[in-house]
Amino acid sequence: MTAYKSVNTAPIFAIVVGEHSGDTLGEGLIRALRKSFPEAKFVGIGGPKMESLGFESLFSMEELSVMGLVEVLGRIRRLLYVRKTLVQYFTSNKPDVFIGIDAPDFNIGLELKLKAQAIKTVHYVSPSVWAWREKRIFKIAKATDMVLALLPFEKAFYDKHQVPCTFVGHPLADDIPMESDKSLARAKLNLPQDKKILALMPGSRGGELSRILPDFFESAKQLQAQDSNLLFIAPMISEKRVEQFNAIKAEIAADLPVEVILNQTQDVMAASDCLLTASGTVTLEAALIKRPMVICYKFSPVTFFLGRWLVKLKWFSLPNLLANKTLVPELLQKQVCAENIVPLVKERLYQDQSQLDNSFKEIHQQIKCDASAQAAKAVIDILPAKYSHLTN
Repeated sequence: MTAYKSVNTAPIFAIVVGEHSGDTLGEGLIRALRKSFPEAKFVGIGGPKMESLGFESLFSMEELSVMGLVEVLGRIRRLLYVRKTLVQYFTSNKPDVFIGIDAPDFNIGLELKLKAQAIKTVHYVSPSVWAWREKRIFKIAKATDMVLALLPFEKAFYDKHQVPCTFVGHPLADDIPMESDKSLARAKLNLPQDKKILALMPGSRGGELSRILPDFFESAKQLQAQDSNLLFIAPMISEKRVEQFNAIKAEIAADLPVEVILNQTQDVMAASDCLLTASGTVTLEAALIKRPMVICYKFSPVTFFLGRWLVKLKWFSLPNLLANKTLVPELLQKQVCAENIVPLVKERLYQDQSQLDNSFKEIHQQIKCDASAQAAKAVIDILPAKYSHLTN
């Protein structure tokens, strides 16, 4: 591990990310910070995008890519070792600022220990404290000098609790054009221009597919029976998910024609007339691409039982939360069935959606703020005073 000493023109930025979305945010942040500090040092845990910019990873990002209670418990000793090693390293080689990108269960504990060593700390991407486990905000307040929020209602929540927070906008809104060309997307995917297309988007995790896909296939069969010209496409993120998708399809809808498309999710959304989708960040992508959708989600029975007492939200999808009203239909648990899905999809496939399109444009404009540049500015604002003359 290289030891760095900060010099007047080269601050040290420590960054820790735990998954590929964090690597993308880290890449954008590094590029933006380098505009002010070309010789800055970046060290911590990053992914391939960050490393391509000269970032030094002390551990592989995959060390932190763990989801689910059982999986975390199985790796707890290793995770504690990684965190302890980082604390020791950054205590001995103090960075000017530490930035934890997402991965809150790992990063907030790390930030707490580093802040106790008089290291400035930033947490980039707010945990969903506004949705559940609200008391976590008090730990976040102790652990961080600044939270960088992607969504405006998150900042409002932190302001209410008097926790320093900067709304930076969402990188997806910067990357996705205000107008998404359906004809161009269909040409790119070699899809017909003159037919209605429904995208089946059951999520990216195995558990999501197993819980949601049977209802999606039952709905698709009924929709095809009513319109034989309707086409179905499905984006998948990996060959493993393709295999799972096809196995479930063989059991429930063997004769249903569905074109599976790998690693082109945004193109699939742009090419479609409507999306039947699981909840998640993908619903924000869909809103930014300006496509109508029906959002469904099924938790495991245990998770749903616990969550219903912990989560206090009127809506669970990002488009509705951002609009603070019901823009798109949401179905949860037992509501997710063909009886409910089919009429909602038909309404969005065959009726005018121009009003919804205008609402999506308002959301896009609201969160399109050049997020990486705004995040870099917020980080620079808490740098030691010795660097201030370089950014004025």
